[in-house]
Amino acid sequence: MGEAAAKPLSLEAYLALEAASSRRHHLVEGFLWAMAGAGKAHNQLLTRLLLQLAPAALAQGYEAYAADRRLKTAQDTVFYPDLMVVCDPSPSPLYEETPCLLVEILSESTEDLDRGKKLWHYLRLPSLKAYLMVDSRRMSLEAYLRQGETWVYRALGPKEALALPCPPVTLSVEALYQGVELGV
Repeated sequence: MGEAAAKPLSLEAYLALEAASSRRHHLVEGFLWAMAGAGKAHNQLLTRLLLQLAPAALAQGYEAYAADRRLKTAQDTVFYPDLMVVCDPSPSPLYEETPCLLVEILSESTEDLDRGKKLWHYLRLPSLKAYLMVDSRRMSLEAYLRQGETWVYRALGPKEALALPCPPVTLSVEALYQGVELGV
């Protein structure tokens, strides 16, 4: 991952910087974080997830975004989730604010942020129904699923499947990882 910038940025300054930059950055509690490049396994998993989730999302009238759509979680925090499904589109052309599903693909360089600040910010979004962490190094899927006012954590292995509430689809862990070159 990158290192935090020394001076906090406003949302407006961040969006102006992003518009002029050839690289993407997260804005984490006012601090700029350069994003790392994605490996082969990451891209394979993202493609498989999008192919499974997008048709179900579109059938419900939702939108599915992969990697390049910003998510504003607070006035000073903006992330680029690996995948997000949005039921109610944002009026802003620059970012979304109300996802029902967020997915991050874990790697050595992103895991701390995905399990730390992103988890903290994501689980506070009232619209969110599920947050998935998909490991690019081993066959492992972790899910935080909203049940009422609480979150239920599930760790799934190769022979398990997960029924998602939004979009309504069941993900087979084994099928998701089929043909993926883990750790690459």
